[in-house]
Amino acid sequence: MGYFKDTVKGVSWMGALRVLTRIIAFAKIAILARLLNPAQFGIYGIAALVLAFLEIITETGINVFFIQEEGDIKKFINTAWIVSIARGVLISLVIVLFSPLISGFFKSPDSYKLILAISVVPLIKGFINPAVVKFQKELQFNKEFVLRVTVFSIDAVVAVVVAVLTKSAVSLVWGLIVGAITEVILSFVFIKPRPVFSFQSDYAKKVIERGKWVTAYSGLNYLFENGDGIAIGRLMNTASLGLYQMAYKISSLPISEVAEIFIKVTFPVYRKIAGDFERLKKAFSKTMLTICLLVIPFGLIFFLFPKEVVLTILGDKWLAAVPVIRVLAVFGIIRALLKSGFALFLAVKKQEYVTFVTLAGVFGLGITIIPLVQKYGILGAAYSALTGAIVSVPVFLFYLNKVYKTFRQ
Repeated sequence: MGYFKDTVKGVSWMGALRVLTRIIAFAKIAILARLLNPAQFGIYGIAALVLAFLEIITETGINVFFIQEEGDIKKFINTAWIVSIARGVLISLVIVLFSPLISGFFKSPDSYKLILAISVVPLIKGFINPAVVKFQKELQFNKEFVLRVTVFSIDAVVAVVVAVLTKSAVSLVWGLIVGAITEVILSFVFIKPRPVFSFQSDYAKKVIERGKWVTAYSGLNYLFENGDGIAIGRLMNTASLGLYQMAYKISSLPISEVAEIFIKVTFPVYRKIAGDFERLKKAFSKTMLTICLLVIPFGLIFFLFPKEVVLTILGDKWLAAVPVIRVLAVFGIIRALLKSGFALFLAVKKQEYVTFVTLAGVFGLGITIIPLVQKYGILGAAYSALTGAIVSVPVFLFYLNKVYKTFRQ
């Protein structure tokens, strides 16, 4: 019963966090959509795709390791911090070195300076105190709420102020930079233990060994969630990329946010009750039912009233995104349900199941994205994303059944 109360509390805090950050994000988008044009959003989108890709392929799985690890994680903090700093430096250097090739690949010389600017972000984020994961591990979601809202709000305010002054896409990067600096400062002022420069290779090996499947999943998940955007940026133009990414943000992302809330809360809770399968199964069933009741009505709003959503949030120059939003609303519902199951797989230390489900989605997306984009443009990209999600469903059900069979034995 205690963990049920913890779950309710956690969902309440994380729900409040996601709702508040989504409100801030929607306000930010509504303002920036009137200050910047689709092509400018597309240019920023290229820089963001590059940053996300490098952050994903260098993912160490430290947070997942810390939550799965029994007992105190203090002994790992110093090593984890050194690894994080090294990762940030590596990502920044790669972005700087390959920025000319990246802007050339997307046929967008205007994105070159923005790509260079965004290289500062991972360098700063590498210094964040890894102990921030204790909020999630110890179910202290009220503290997580305060930290994330503060960082997110500062990011949004800075981006809007710089956009008003410059009318440039660089405003979005400035928001990320100042937000990252804020998170580093807060993570050292308010969170203990504070790391020092001390490295132990045995600890690093243990973290990386446990996190290899998380790294694989993260890379595949990046391809699944960004492969459509990469194809549009390469085959079409920055204006089309800006339209598509905006449609994605205001349709499928708010729906999948619900799943992210439950994953963040239920993963540590599931982990604590993983030894009692009947209790775990019951908790998982309740979670999935709750998510269905939340995401399906939400998705129907975007599916039935996409034009009204666009006009209200973005303005009439974004109306070309209307049919895309309708398709991505369905995609978002399916992805939300799949992602919610990932928390169960992680709790029973079956990270590879998450990887294989995501691989199925990448396969579905990969074989359809180019022909569909060539024939239907950004709408084709949305159909390709939906195809990938549908292909993932039977694979997800297969591994869910496998987990159930394993625990029955």
